[in-house]
Amino acid sequence: MEKQELIQEIIRLKKEKNAVILAHNYQTPEIQEIADFVGDSLELAKISHTIPNQTIVFCGVFFMAETAHILAPEKKVLLPSLDAGCPMADMADPHEILELKKEHPDAAVVTYVNSTAEIKAISDICCTSSNAFQVLNSVKEKKIIFIPDRNLGRNLARFISKEFFYIVGYCPVHEAVKKEEILKLKEIMPDAEILMHPEVNPEVAVFADKLLSTGNILKYAMNVSNKNLIIATEAGLLYQLHKKAPQNRYFNIGRDMICPNMKKTNLQNVYEVLKNESNQVVLDPEIREKAKKSIVRMLEI
Repeated sequence: MEKQELIQEIIRLKKEKNAVILAHNYQTPEIQEIADFVGDSLELAKISHTIPNQTIVFCGVFFMAETAHILAPEKKVLLPSLDAGCPMADMADPHEILELKKEHPDAAVVTYVNSTAEIKAISDICCTSSNAFQVLNSVKEKKIIFIPDRNLGRNLARFISKEFFYIVGYCPVHEAVKKEEILKLKEIMPDAEILMHPEVNPEVAVFADKLLSTGNILKYAMNVSNKNLIIATEAGLLYQLHKKAPQNRYFNIGRDMICPNMKKTNLQNVYEVLKNESNQVVLDPEIREKAKKSIVRMLEI
C-alpha cells in the first residue's frame, strides 16, 4: 500500500473503531502527523484516561502503553511495535529495588515514569521529567530512592535538600551527550541557548541554559522569538518545534540524537494494529492496581 493510501486507511479505521492515536514527541514526523495528540509522557498519561475513545493506539514505547492501560483498564490499548522497549526501564531490577527499600526503610521510592509496571507497583509515587521537582518536594520523607534514571535524580538533587539513593539506570541516548560536544557548540555559537533534557549526565547538564522536559522545551520555544536554540534531546522533538514555534532557529548538538525504539513505529504497523486490533497491552490485575496507586498519586499533585 502506498503512503497516502495507508494514511487514508488509518483515518478510516480510526473513525470506524472509535480509536485515538497518541504519539510521543520522539516519534517520526509521519507518525506525529497522523496522531490526534502529540506530547510528552505526562501529557499523554493524562490524556489516556480522560478521552472517551475506547481504543488507544499508543505510538511510543512499551512502558507508555502500560501506563495508559493502568490508567484506563477498560480501554483497549494497542502498541504498534511490541518490541519498542526502553533500555532505561529494563535497567531497574525489582529485587534490587526491594533490597534498597530494606536498607533504607525510611526512604520514599520515587519512580520515573520511564519504568515497567512491575517497578511502579513497588513504588510510592511516580514522576515525569516535567513534574519531578514538584513530586520530590511533595513527599514528606527526607530520604529518596530515585529510580531508574540516576542522571535525572542527580540533576534534581542539586536543588533539593534530601538524601538520594540511586541504581545504575540511564537513557543511552542522553547519556551519550558529551561535555566536549557542548563546549564546542558554546564556542561556535556563543549567542545560542542550549536546552537540554534532564536525562543528560550531570557533568553535561551544568552547561545547559535550561534543563527541560520535551513538553517544556516546546512551551519555552513557543513563548520566545528570534532565538538560536540548540536542542539536546531526541531528534523527533525538532519536528514539533519547527511546526509550533517556527519563529526561532533550531540546531542539534552537531549530530542527530536518535532513540531506535521510538523509531520502530511506522504507518504500516499502525495500520495493522488498527485493522486487526492486535498487540493489545494487558497487565496482571494485581500489578496494575498496585502500579496505579503510584501514578494516581503523581497525577493528584
